[in-house]
Amino acid sequence: MTDTPKKVKLTKIDQAKIAKPGLAIKDEIEQFAQAGWEALDKDDLIIRLKFLGLFHRPVTPGKFMLRMRTPNGILTSEKMHVLAEVVKRYGEDGSADITTRQNLQLRGIRLEDVPDMFQKFKEVGLTSVQSGHDNIRNITGSPVAGIDPEEYFDTRELAEKLQDMITNGGEGSFEFSDLPRKFNICVEGAPDNSSHVEINDIAYVPAFKDGEFGFNILVGGYFSAQRIAEGIPINVWVPPTEEAVLAVSRGIITLYTRYGAEEGLRGNRAKARVLWLVEAWGVEKFRAKLEEETAMTFAAAAPEDAFTMEKRDHLGVHPQKQEGYSYVGLHVPAGRLTAEDMFEVARLAETYGVGEIRATVEENFIIPYVKNENVDTLLKEPLLEKFSINPSPLVRSFVSCTGNRYCNFALIETKGQGLALAKELDAELDIPQRVRMHWTGCPNSCGQAQVGDLGMLGAKAKVDGKIVEAVNLYTGGTVGKDASLGSVVEKKVPCGETLKERVKGILIEQFGATPKA
Repeated sequence: MTDTPKKVKLTKIDQAKIAKPGLAIKDEIEQFAQAGWEALDKDDLIIRLKFLGLFHRPVTPGKFMLRMRTPNGILTSEKMHVLAEVVKRYGEDGSADITTRQNLQLRGIRLEDVPDMFQKFKEVGLTSVQSGHDNIRNITGSPVAGIDPEEYFDTRELAEKLQDMITNGGEGSFEFSDLPRKFNICVEGAPDNSSHVEINDIAYVPAFKDGEFGFNILVGGYFSAQRIAEGIPINVWVPPTEEAVLAVSRGIITLYTRYGAEEGLRGNRAKARVLWLVEAWGVEKFRAKLEEETAMTFAAAAPEDAFTMEKRDHLGVHPQKQEGYSYVGLHVPAGRLTAEDMFEVARLAETYGVGEIRATVEENFIIPYVKNENVDTLLKEPLLEKFSINPSPLVRSFVSCTGNRYCNFALIETKGQGLALAKELDAELDIPQRVRMHWTGCPNSCGQAQVGDLGMLGAKAKVDGKIVEAVNLYTGGTVGKDASLGSVVEKKVPCGETLKERVKGILIEQFGATPKA
C-alpha cells in the first residue's frame, strides 16, 4: 500500500518555520536580550520564542509569560526557590500560575533577563524548551504517582523518559519540534483517571490484559475553537515499559509530522491536530502504519480500561503507600501564586516532607512524605489559611484559565470573577456534593470548560446596546471512570447577576443545593 503525496499550500506559520526553525533562536537568545523585544523580527517574537517557552502578549507589551516543563507535575523545593526568585524579581508584575497540565507559568518576565534565568534553570534541572507553539506540551500523569496506595503503576519514570526523548534531555530536539500543531500526552497509572486521558492527543490508559497490567492507547483528544473531541481507541495495548511507550509515542508523532502535509494538515491550522489524520486514514490504516513505523506487532486492546474510581482531587490529608507517611493536598485559589507563596510552599516541603512538591490538573499543590506525627503541626502553618485543605464546595473545585488580564485570546476575565462567583454561591447555598466549575476565556479551552459539571466559555453579549462579558454555559461534563464531555445549555449569558442566577438555579435543580437560612 502506497500513499500518493498531496501538494498542500502551507500556512504562513509553517512557511516561517521552514525559513527558520523555531529552535534555531536558542543560539540567538543572548543577542535578543541585548537588542530588546521591540527590535525582534515579528516571526521571532510571536512564533519562535514560544519554542523556548516565552510568550509575548499584546496585553502586556514588553512582559513575557514563561511556561516551564514539569513532567507529572513534580518539582523540588530547590526548583521552586529558583522559580520564586524569578517571580520576585518583577514585583507587582511578577506572579505564577499552576496550569491544567501540571506545570507552572511565570509572568512579568523581561527578555533581557532570560539568558541568566536559563542558566539558573539548567543548574537545577529545569527547562522551558518546546513548551509552546507547535510542540509537545507537558507530560501529565497522576500527581500521586509512586505514593498512592490505590495506583496500578508508577508512571513517573515513563514521563521523565518521554520528556527526555521529546526535548533531547532539555537541550531541544529539532526532530520533535516541527509538528503541524501543539500536542498533548498523558501516561496514567491510577484507577481514577486523574489526568483526564480522554482529552490528550496520545493517552496511555491503564488496562489489564490476561491479568497483566499495561496501557490501551487513545489518539486524538483535544479542544479547539473548531471542534471538541475525545480520544479515539486505536485497538492497541502495550506493556508499561520504557521501550514500548517511547516507541509508540515516537511512532505516532512521526506519522503525524511526516504525513501532516500530505493529508492537508499543514495547509489548515484549524484541522492540523492528529485527530484529523486518524479520521482521514481510519483506525485500521492508522494502526497498520504505526506497526510499520515502529516495527512492532501490537496486541489488541484490552476489552475495557481499569478506571474503577471516581476522580479524586487529592485535597486534604491522605495516607501514602509508604507506611508512616501522608501526603497533604493544598488548595491554591485559581492556581495563582505570588513569589511569597512559592517560597513558603518550598519551605513547608523542606520542613515537613522531603523537599518534593507536586502540581495537579486542578491547579493545586501536594506536599508528599509528611510523617504522620508532623501532620497536625503542618496544618497549623499560616499558609494553610490561604491554601486550605478543605475549602468550600464550589471554591474547592474551581478551575480557570489565565483570562484576559494576561491573554489576548481570552474574551473575558476568568480567575477573579469566577472565584468571586464560587465564593458568593458557597456563602448563599448549602451544596451537598462536589460541583466542578471550570472557566475558560476562549474556545481554545485552556480551562477545559467541557469537562466541568458547570463550564463557562468566554463570549460577548449585547445588553442595553452595550457589549458586555458573557459566557456560553456548559453542563454535564464528567471525569473519572466514566468521563465524558459536557454540552452547551445556553449561549451568551451575561456575567454578573444574570450568570449568578442561572448557575444558582442549576445548583438547586440538578445538584440538590438549598438556600442557607
